[in-house]
Amino acid sequence: MTVKFGPSGNSKSFYDEGFKSSVDMPKWLKQKGLDAYEYSFGRGINIGVETAQKIGRAAAENGIALSIHSPYYINFGSKDPEIKEKSINYLKQTIILADKMQADRVVLHPGSVGKNSRDEAFGNLVMSIKQAIDLLKELNLYGKIHICPETMGKKNQLGTLDEILDICQIDETLIPTIDFGHIHALGRGAINSKEDYEYIFNRVENALGRFRLDNLHCHFSRVEFTEAGEKKHWTFTDTQYGPEFEPLAQVLAEREMSVRIICESRENMAEDALKMKKIYNEYITKLN
Repeated sequence: MTVKFGPSGNSKSFYDEGFKSSVDMPKWLKQKGLDAYEYSFGRGINIGVETAQKIGRAAAENGIALSIHSPYYINFGSKDPEIKEKSINYLKQTIILADKMQADRVVLHPGSVGKNSRDEAFGNLVMSIKQAIDLLKELNLYGKIHICPETMGKKNQLGTLDEILDICQIDETLIPTIDFGHIHALGRGAINSKEDYEYIFNRVENALGRFRLDNLHCHFSRVEFTEAGEKKHWTFTDTQYGPEFEPLAQVLAEREMSVRIICESRENMAEDALKMKKIYNEYITKLN
């Protein structure tokens, strides 16, 4: 049982070192000592099948666990038929390319409340997630690719911890994306201790069982927030913002979990992912 660490997207240092293509990223990550990578379609799906396959092969050759982030503009909370249809089509395109890339996880922002009541928006989300599960079955990818709904950091977004756990009870192949920075921001500084991390993990295990707890998809970074929630992601050196990683590393080591942690630090995600891996390994060494 071990935790895998890696970045969301490409660090500034990757380009500073002269690299231009994400095809080179898996080898670069392996050389740095990392073992996970989240490729983002967040701002749009702008990659061809051939490039997707090259990234997938590079990840497999270098032992990099690959996940894909679906477009940010997917909105499963909407009741607008056109938005709902577009959203499921965006997810379908993401899943098809994720398969070409040999990725096993697709991270999903659930959507916004908008002008609906929160209950109405959540009901729309439930229906769309069920459609997404049917889509996986139609594509013969059910059980091969996992949709990972993410905890969100703003009040007007769907994706509280409760909502994500409820959604993931729809089907056993759904794996939560627990974004600790988002949970911290939505709670306006909610994560301050080892016990706060224990509380989150206990909630996941009680709702979804030990297997999905052990195999969680996670995002981590320091996050600035306002009364409305998440404002901006920062780096490990920006210590005026939380949450802290050390108590999380301690819990992961003590519970012998095998989660995947994707670092979303601003421009510095690979470097901070390495810092996390080092801290985690220090706790593992102490326990042994």
